[in-house]
Amino acid sequence: MPKNREIKIKAMWDAEAEVWIAVSDDVPGLATEAETSVQLVRKLRILIPELLEANGLLSELGQEEIPFHLLSERTEIIRQTGYPNG
Repeated sequence: MPKNREIKIKAMWDAEAEVWIAVSDDVPGLATEAETSVQLVRKLRILIPELLEANGLLSELGQEEIPFHLLSERTEIIRQTGYPNG
């Protein structure tokens, strides 16, 4: 991983499970979930450095801070009541 590179994390809403799921190509092994985006960020603050260290990538960063960008995606459906059928 190049120095001063921001880690990209993708978070997707799972409507069925009602949780945010986070994955990243930049952090091998990262796959976690949380009920809220705030809880997800708290988990990521712990998991990212742990997984980078476990994969031998933490020393490659060569920096004290680990910036990450959380890109979230959520699709919802609004059902209208009283909408005529055709």
